Amino acid sequence: MDKRNSILTDTLPEQAIFALDIGTRSIIGMVGMPDGDRIHIVAIERAEHTKRAMIDGQIEDIDQVAKIAGQVKDKLEKKLGCRLNKVCVAAAGRALRTESVTYEMELSRAQKIDAESVSRLEAGAISEAEKVFMNKEGRESDRQFYLVGYTVSRYYLDNYMISNLIDHHGRVLKADIIATFLPTEVVESLYAAMTKIDLEVASLTLEPIAAINAAIPQNIRLLNLAMVDIGAGTSDIAVCRDGSVTGYTMAILAGDEITETIMKEYLVDFDTAEKIKSEIDEAEELHFTDILGFEQTITREAIFESIKEASSRLCEEISAKIQEVNGGMPSAVFLAGGGSRLSGLKEGIVEHLKIDPKRVAIAGNNFKINAYSDEYDLENPEYATPLGIVISAGFNIVSDSFRVILNDRPAKLFRNGSFTVMDVLMMNGYNYQDMIGRSGQNLVVSVNGKRTVFYGEKAEPSVLKLNGEDAQLSDSVNAEDWIVFIPASHGKSAAAMLSDVTETGKDKSVLVNGEEVKEDVPLKSGDSIVTGSLPVETRETLLQDGEEDLTVKTGSGVRTAPAEMASVNINLGSVHTNPEKDTITFYLNDNPLTLSVKPDNQPYYLMDMLEYSGLDFKNLTGQVVLEVNGESGYFQQELHSRDRIMIYQVK
Repeated sequence: MDKRNSILTDTLPEQAIFALDIGTRSIIGMVGMPDGDRIHIVAIERAEHTKRAMIDGQIEDIDQVAKIAGQVKDKLEKKLGCRLNKVCVAAAGRALRTESVTYEMELSRAQKIDAESVSRLEAGAISEAEKVFMNKEGRESDRQFYLVGYTVSRYYLDNYMISNLIDHHGRVLKADIIATFLPTEVVESLYAAMTKIDLEVASLTLEPIAAINAAIPQNIRLLNLAMVDIGAGTSDIAVCRDGSVTGYTMAILAGDEITETIMKEYLVDFDTAEKIKSEIDEAEELHFTDILGFEQTITREAIFESIKEASSRLCEEISAKIQEVNGGMPSAVFLAGGGSRLSGLKEGIVEHLKIDPKRVAIAGNNFKINAYSDEYDLENPEYATPLGIVISAGFNIVSDSFRVILNDRPAKLFRNGSFTVMDVLMMNGYNYQDMIGRSGQNLVVSVNGKRTVFYGEKAEPSVLKLNGEDAQLSDSVNAEDWIVFIPASHGKSAAAMLSDVTETGKDKSVLVNGEEVKEDVPLKSGDSIVTGSLPVETRETLLQDGEEDLTVKTGSGVRTAPAEMASVNINLGSVHTNPEKDTITFYLNDNPLTLSVKPDNQPYYLMDMLEYSGLDFKNLTGQVVLEVNGESGYFQQELHSRDRIMIYQVK
């Protein structure tokens, strides 16, 4: 650390926000202080990248980005006379992906909606979005993606749109959500660059969300509006209507498209092309030296003509993305970012959207609604993202002081606003299966016509504590909270050998799927075993007619049931065991279920009952309903002896 930093002992006030907008061409640092219902911007600094360390908004050279970010940090510290320790940043990049899904959950009866029910609804929607995302054709299967956040666009209760479900009564819950995914390298590179300059990431949001928070304040979001933040490498797009952000996406065409066209047309380096682009509105003629050393003088009209095709391509791409994410034409469009000042861009957007020219404007006029400064002109469209980061953090109580510890390390917080335990876990790479676990697959075979089931191991439930106390996924998380989470361990699938169901050997005649077998072999689900101890005619009949009885093999005993009851018992989740003193009995779907007591007397959870429900969770056709003693249940709910449990589908 340099000598100047070593003498900076003062720190920012607790409520102050330090934001960095790490762009493709430059890094802008901004410090703001909440002042009533607005943010007072007290310092702004900027530094240009000296080489192309960012490509399309994504960090390529961590050391170089850290170096330039460090320069911005140093300038701000010098101006403010205090140390900067925590920072709020925003993620972008060519790899941002979004999925919009609608998810419905039906309760067994109309009831009061609590936080846990809403959490289950959102978790189901997120799980659906993840499934759609991972199954999409052409998705990069070799890359690991983070779910970096989600936005609930709308809630519905019994098919009526509602802003908040809590404490209302109803039966059918539905949510429209937008889930956002980023590759792990995008997230980790941002954290790595900040760590190199001794900054702790206090919050990480998404650039389109940050920019719309500056460009389109909450009080005008009832209108269907679009915001486009045009940077050097990417164009971030967000749309809103009915008071909510309803979608965001990104176009990988931006200002660099124009710069690169100028480079090719006039044989100049990147910096010279950038200078030409920035001065195109300021002079009738532009003078520059090409890479061969020749001095050139080109008229503004000639440059406009040379970039006309690239500019049209950029406007076409942005217009198409706006209509795609909005589902049609918006009422108005705000253009932000340095690229919004490019001559002819506004007119090109108007042309491709076929919209009234008065409905496309450069952002900046609305910045003053949420922020002000005595020293800086904040109506600069380049300030949309850094100002949006500050506004997001300041107004959603996610400031530099907001920190959550997850398993002894600061958690990555990818969006602003209030958090639940489930939010924090999902933002840090855990998925829904980590929370509920998955039992091993059962092995089902037929032995002399009797159906025999070897059960897979049960999942060990996850451990979840908030500030040392047992927690639920829907619990709210506050600054300085600490979470301990041990993922559920998936149970092993059942395995069995032929010797587990019959004797084998040279003197034994055993048929497996009609083929004679003289030695011990592993069994597979669906195998039909017929032993030689039966009369030939009986063996032939069994091979033709199939199963007769049901044999269930569990950890505490074996019970055989008549064949005509087999499907009923399996579907209802009834598993009978020999009564022993170390057993516990529940009533699952109105049938007794007796299980061995877990080691160390660990409790059974509702999630443990899923494997006995008879439902095929890989091929569900409707919403799964969970109830315990007549009340709505949740996966990690602890069960007690003789609890009455219902697990069924509602189509």
